[in-house]
Formats: sequence, C-alpha cells, structure tokens
Amino acid sequence: MISKLQEKLDSGQFVITAEVCPPKGCDCTDFLAKARALRGLVDAINVTDNQGANMRISPLAAAALLVREGIEPIFQITCRDRNRMALQSDLLGAAALGVVNVLALTGDHISFGDHRQAKPAFDLDSVQLLQAIAGLTEGRDLAGNSLQGVPAFYPGAAAAPEATPFEPTLFKLEKKVVAGARFLQTQAVFDPARLRAFREAVAPLGVKVIAGILLLKSARMARFVTGNIPGLRVPDHLVSELENSPDPMAAGVAIARRLAAEISPYCDGLHIMAMGREDLIPEIVKAVKGER
Repeated sequence: MISKLQEKLDSGQFVITAEVCPPKGCDCTDFLAKARALRGLVDAINVTDNQGANMRISPLAAAALLVREGIEPIFQITCRDRNRMALQSDLLGAAALGVVNVLALTGDHISFGDHRQAKPAFDLDSVQLLQAIAGLTEGRDLAGNSLQGVPAFYPGAAAAPEATPFEPTLFKLEKKVVAGARFLQTQAVFDPARLRAFREAVAPLGVKVIAGILLLKSARMARFVTGNIPGLRVPDHLVSELENSPDPMAAGVAIARRLAAEISPYCDGLHIMAMGREDLIPEIVKAVKGER
C-alpha cells in the first residue's frame, strides 16, 4: 500500500502537510472539524504524540479517526512513553487501521511537560525506532519473530536545519536515512539560506525534505521559541516586526507567507504548524499555491 503522500513525493510533486494537535480529552469534535476544513488543501495531517510531553488523547486513535474520515494522517510516534514492545504494538495497530505514514521521533523529555512525575521509557531512540519499523515491514519484530501479516509504512524522521553546530545533526540524519527514513520533516525554518545549505548537505542521502513553517503569534512567542526550543532561533528582525505591528497575528501570518514562498524552492514540501490557529493555514498556503 502506497500513501498519497509517498506517491506525490516520489513523483516529484510539491506537498503540503499541516499539524493538528489531538485534544486533551476524548471529545474529538474540534479536532475533526479542523482536519475537515483542511481537506483538499493539504496532502496529509500530522497527528502529534503528547506534544511537548503534555498528555493528550492517543495519536493512534486520532489518526484512525482521520482515516475513517478519508483524510490521510501522518502518525507521530515517540520513544518517550513506550518501550520497544509497546512501540511495535502501536505500529502494528496503526497498520491494521490503515495508517501508512509514520514520523519516528525520540520525543521531548518528560521534564518539559505536564506530568513531570512520570517515568519516561526511552527504551529506543529515533534511529532504533526506524530500524524497528523497517524490520516490521520485512515481516519480523525486534526479537526476530515472524509476523502474521506484514505492514507497509512510509517512514519519516525529524530534522533541525538551523541547529548549530550542524555536523552532529547531519551525522544523526545519515543514520536515520540508513535506518529507513524516506522523508525528513524539519523544525521551523526562519532563514531560507540555512535551509538551502541544509538541502545541499542532505542531497546525497536521496531523502525528501518537508520544511517546517511555524506561525508566530506574537513577539513573546518568538522569544519563547528562541529561549526554549533547541535548534531554533527567531531572528531579531522578525521579533521586531511582530513587536511593532498593531496586529501581531496578522504580522505572523505575513511572515509565514513570506517564508513559505522564499523556502519552497529548497524543499519538496511544506509543513505548516499553526499552533491552534488552523483556520489561518489557508492564508499561508496561498503564498505557495499561487507561486507554483
């Protein structure tokens, strides 16, 4: 089974994905409404896995709901909350429910979230998780046992184009690709030149790059990103643009649109992170749809 996302990327078409965070509770009405509103506009929707180490509904359940709606999900799965048995179990469950796209992540540390007394697993890291996914698609689990029914996944991994120093990041990315990553979904990009250099650096790996666009809602948010998310720094001129605007949200959309247009030549697609303002994603996407 080949996902539409894989089909488009393999054929050289530009893709658009977006992030919709599952609810903190079992009422998925708003989650599904946001996803339905993006139908036809984006190629797939990322379902986050206890993002920021904050407990929310299972991304497996949320991804399955999207499949039922005819919306293609990208199932994010982190190593933080599960050991190798649970990771493989959830992956097989995802395959049984029609989920193909998987983003393998190590996961934010538990100390960043809302259940700091929890005990993290980290039995595997993202590279080992990708190796486990590859093994499952070859019909065996990590213990070497054969499977009854073999899943088909389109696995991806995270990347940080603006991380410094970049050499350790590139080394880790090489390991992820060798382990089976077919696409890289990046953290937010604020410097088109850095993305261009990143694309050149990973070109020999033969992997697709989906570049992240983060909607900055205010100067305060921009400063928080710089101070708290490793590998990310919002340039001072963007912070000033947000701070001096009478409408910071409108300024944030304008920045996102500008960045989307500027970085699209250096990637195979864009991943829009609107952080609860998914209603603004169409405005951001227009900047790219009109250019291509």
